[in-house]
Amino acid sequence: MNIQIEEGSGVGVIDKAATVLGALEAGPATLATLVSTTGLARPTAHRLAVALEHHRLVARDIQGRFILGPRLTELAAAAGEDRLLASAGPVLAELRDRSGESAQLYRRQAEHRVCVATAERPSGLRDTVPLGSTLTMRAGSAAQILLAWEEPDRLHRGLHGARFTASMLSAVRRRGWAQSVGERESGVASVSAPVRGPSDRVIAALSISGPIDRMTRQPGKIHATLVMNYAEKLSELVRQGGH
Repeated sequence: MNIQIEEGSGVGVIDKAATVLGALEAGPATLATLVSTTGLARPTAHRLAVALEHHRLVARDIQGRFILGPRLTELAAAAGEDRLLASAGPVLAELRDRSGESAQLYRRQAEHRVCVATAERPSGLRDTVPLGSTLTMRAGSAAQILLAWEEPDRLHRGLHGARFTASMLSAVRRRGWAQSVGERESGVASVSAPVRGPSDRVIAALSISGPIDRMTRQPGKIHATLVMNYAEKLSELVRQGGH
């Protein structure tokens, strides 16, 4: 079976590279398979596959066959994060209205977390986190969520100086939500749940926060199910492209 680009872009090398990637969508391929599938000359197919490998768009499996590379997954995740912001506003507003507390969305950025969307409680005592705020990854329920599903080495590095422990993060992974009481800021409690992208990777933490007096010292008992439901709703919107 030959893979052909129906209508060329006018940039031949791009069209041919797209043909190679399209052929690899079906699974691992030897150079001979790439040649027969794409219809490209053997030297051309080899040159393009190696160039794409240099940019991590193509990789090799244990048998040396060409496969789609990790850069494609990273780009897909980035696209998912853009859809995240496009979909977040109505979800946060509804979560705020249902919970009666301020709602926030956090994304990890290096060794910090950034509030990328927010819906504030309109009146009364509330926890205000301005849009764009950079907060610690060492405390708070959102930090727990953003760290809990990391690779083991990165997770353990993140625990240095943290106000939570490895066993607490294990419990977070098991139940699917996190809570904090006075962990990030005295008098403030919060509950968070993971938002996942198309590859099921955790791309953000959805949170509500407010005064301990109102949220109690066990805020998860009251709010965890609601926060998880809205985190899943936002995850579904991201997976569907926000439609």
